[in-house]
Amino acid sequence: MGQKQLQRWHLMKMVEVGKITLKEASERIGVSYRQAKRIGRAIREKGMKGLVHGNRGRPSNHRIKKSLREKVLELSKGVYWDFNDTHFTEKLRECEGVALSRETVRKLRREAGMGPKRRRRAPKHRKRRERMAREGWMVLWDGSPHRWFGPDRPPCCLMAAIDDATGKLLAASFFPFEGSSGYLWLLKEMVKKYGIPMIIYQDRHGALHRNDHHWSLEEQLAGRQEPTQVGLALEALGIRPIPALSPQAKGRVKRLFATLQDRLMAKLRLKGIETIQEANSFLQWIFLKDFNRRFAVRPRES
Repeated sequence: MGQKQLQRWHLMKMVEVGKITLKEASERIGVSYRQAKRIGRAIREKGMKGLVHGNRGRPSNHRIKKSLREKVLELSKGVYWDFNDTHFTEKLRECEGVALSRETVRKLRREAGMGPKRRRRAPKHRKRRERMAREGWMVLWDGSPHRWFGPDRPPCCLMAAIDDATGKLLAASFFPFEGSSGYLWLLKEMVKKYGIPMIIYQDRHGALHRNDHHWSLEEQLAGRQEPTQVGLALEALGIRPIPALSPQAKGRVKRLFATLQDRLMAKLRLKGIETIQEANSFLQWIFLKDFNRRFAVRPRES
């Protein structure tokens, strides 16, 4: 019995000996007069057991079957060992026909001693920039050098572009390194599939922004440095580039790559993909559609 049941026991005993009335007891307990009568009747018939709920100590009727629990943990430790809780829950529903909530899966994994894939740090207080109102008003693009095919494979660079208003992954592809060819490929894919964006938000990578202090005679006469190859393409299309002054300013595209390093790497490992060519084919035909269906949102204005 807990403190709540002990309090009810003592108050009902005081009612029995006439020290307080049943109405006063009901007010102290916080129940109606009729409910207090039921409590008193249960104590007279069953004693202290009348205060304890009948299901206490019994296993829940909604508990997961032992066989299902073992299957989930076996898949979690085997095939899907590098999937996070949410991603693993989705795969259970899509591929294994097991419909469980994310919280149930999380509890099963923690009880089995499986920690979270990535520890969540308390977010620092920063005012998040509001998304653009319409699709196509702003695109963010960047490259992420990483060991995408596993720690024993050489690193490469994933180049990606995301729409600011919707969070839609517009184009993505693996390249040996971050450079002009990757950004020009992204630009070509975006223009072919969606059209020309108004603004592109980017960092100060050498392929995007002149970081040198050398001015040729022609540039001195013109009063400006010639842009990079990517910059010339943006000028020709009438796209205004905005260089970010800090990593935090590109938070939306940085969070994109964090999600891709979590989900995309696990899927590449599951499919046995270890080359850039195979990975790019998987990106174009399967992953982009699945990602946008899961994460893209509607713009504030159509």
